[in-house]
Amino acid sequence: MAAREGPSRFWVLWLFATLVGVMIFGLALVLAPGMTRHGFSWLIYADAARLNGFGADALAYIALMHAVLGCTMVGWGVALLGVVGSLFARGSPAGWGILVVSIAAWFIPDTVFSLWSGYWPNAALNLVFVLFLVVPLVATYRDFYPSPQAGTEGSNARG
Repeated sequence: MAAREGPSRFWVLWLFATLVGVMIFGLALVLAPGMTRHGFSWLIYADAARLNGFGADALAYIALMHAVLGCTMVGWGVALLGVVGSLFARGSPAGWGILVVSIAAWFIPDTVFSLWSGYWPNAALNLVFVLFLVVPLVATYRDFYPSPQAGTEGSNARG
């Protein structure tokens, strides 16, 4: 049996760049709370200053939640970078599977709740992130799960 080569370096680097982007976004939530608050206010309400009208206690809580979310995104990014740099890059189906399950575990409930609660712009933002993560997974699927017929062409004699 031939050794597994793994996915193209292009897709590994694509995922690295995307995950670094996720981590930078997470750090922005922690280190630039005013900027990100205005960004989310614009995204959700089409008004960059709308959240400022919520009052000091609400703004403090929003800052806390953004910081917690940002730190979680950084931690998730670090963990997935480890998977991409090891299992995924070596062509281990476990690496591909871990990425798919992790992304689905975030995307599905976050997007469903965003839509259910009427905050569809957050679902749209999720879609942007997920596209950058899913494109390389779709492109590399056959690197991890080759077709059962691969390498057997011509071995089935027909009578």
